Amino acid sequence: MIDEKQPPSKTGKFSIFRSLWYRSRAEALDDAEAGRSITMPVARSVPPLQQVLRRLAMALLILFVTTLVVWLDRSGYTDNSDNSVDFLDAAYYATVTLSTTGYGDITPVSDTARLINIFVITPLRVLFLIILVGTTLEVLTERTRQQVRVHRWRSHLRDHVVVVGYGTKGRHAIEVLLAQGIRKDKIVVVDPERTATEAASSDGLVSVLGDATRSDTLRKAELHNAARVIVAPQGDDTAALVTLTARQLNKHATIVAAVREDENLPLLKQSGANTVVTSSSSAGRLIGVSMAHPHVADTLENLMTYGRGLDLVERPVAADEVGRSPRECRDLVVAIVRRKKVIDYTDPEAASLQAEDRVISIRQAVPSR
Repeated sequence: MIDEKQPPSKTGKFSIFRSLWYRSRAEALDDAEAGRSITMPVARSVPPLQQVLRRLAMALLILFVTTLVVWLDRSGYTDNSDNSVDFLDAAYYATVTLSTTGYGDITPVSDTARLINIFVITPLRVLFLIILVGTTLEVLTERTRQQVRVHRWRSHLRDHVVVVGYGTKGRHAIEVLLAQGIRKDKIVVVDPERTATEAASSDGLVSVLGDATRSDTLRKAELHNAARVIVAPQGDDTAALVTLTARQLNKHATIVAAVREDENLPLLKQSGANTVVTSSSSAGRLIGVSMAHPHVADTLENLMTYGRGLDLVERPVAADEVGRSPRECRDLVVAIVRRKKVIDYTDPEAASLQAEDRVISIRQAVPSR
């Protein structure tokens, strides 16, 4: 029997500290590995050359100010060579002083010059060195800062949206998400092409570079903590593998997948997708409608473009709508979702709305901010 009041042994304490050390080391290595494939949103758009030129200009400005201060108080300095200090001597003194070389051939002798050296020249020297060394330190600490940002981001990310594929489908899906009020920091893009991840980063999104069919890539996107997953890669075979991998990592997330061919729809359903959209057949139907009824096609395009003209939305039934007909709602109801079954508004089952129902309706678009 183990005595719960007995304090842990030294060996037990060492074992605990050792396990904590290994865990923190494993997390650090994981963050370092993730930092090489995760691209955070671009915090600033100033090119590196422009940053260097800006710092060089600041350093030259400090050098000029120091030279001017010494030259204005040149009577308080002495030069071992000719006992007089001109503008060139002042520039020379400012250069060797700011660089901390200090040869001692020009020295402040008056009380005013020495006070100026204490309260003006010395702070300028420190600032000068900070500017010169700052560029080097920034390069050396960039990787560490990247790892810290990645660790902080991964530890706080929950209930987000993972978008696999930053092509045409993925970009338009994200546009709709943003129009619906989802913040950019709640969207993570996964793509195997570096140009796509860099474009996503430039658009203010976190992106993960890698093969989304691999579970380690999806873990870097924190898919196991995501609420929704959009699968929009180039090929249907890739979409099936990504959907299967995503469902294995997250049993509860809502997965919406896009495929090109109708024959692959059952495969995506079996892989774990909640909703599958076929792009080629949908485009073909829209083309056929456009030929027969051009204005109907325009209206359909309007409905599918969120935030423009009319929006097709799904919402819960309001309290004052319970027991009433769908035709009496404040917006145009076209269908009802009851116990995961979609019912047309003309169906007799939809004659009276119930509290647990959800309605699919057409309403006037709210302009996005």
